Amino acid sequence: MLQAPRHQSENSGIELFHCTSTSSGDHRPPSPSSSDRPTRRAKMSWQTYVDEHLMCEIEGHHLTSAAIVGHDGATWAQSTAFPEFKAEEMAAIMKDFDEPGHLAPTGLILGGTKYMVIQGEPGAVIRGKKGSGGITVKKTGQSLIIGIYDEPMTPGQCNLVVERLGDYLLEQGM
Repeated sequence: MLQAPRHQSENSGIELFHCTSTSSGDHRPPSPSSSDRPTRRAKMSWQTYVDEHLMCEIEGHHLTSAAIVGHDGATWAQSTAFPEFKAEEMAAIMKDFDEPGHLAPTGLILGGTKYMVIQGEPGAVIRGKKGSGGITVKKTGQSLIIGIYDEPMTPGQCNLVVERLGDYLLEQGM
């Protein structure tokens, strides 16, 4: 099967999926501002991460929606179909990163949709399942990378796309 072109950072071994290429053939994503909150100009770069690296077609499938959200719950960039969420939903997700297992009894709720919390990486990744779809949330130093999927995309494909971008941003100090 065809896969999306990948970008491998010069500074890391992490390959990112990339939907489009530039005229020079360079697949390097733009570097957003490293400040705690992105500036208006950097926000465009964050949107590029969502559009070109999270919403990319992988083996004929793509995420249903995706977003990059600051630890404070502010949305930095999102796909058009990303659900509107409540502050308390994001606060509960952040609490699970600080206190792994916090969401296990109640589930992860985002945009009013409840996901059963499944295997993740304590303090780093939360994964959830609902019917034929699910969610992956990767925590970086400043943000949460969120991907939501439905069949025919697999949980593994969602995890791969979300976690690769998260790992890349972590290596960049973001």
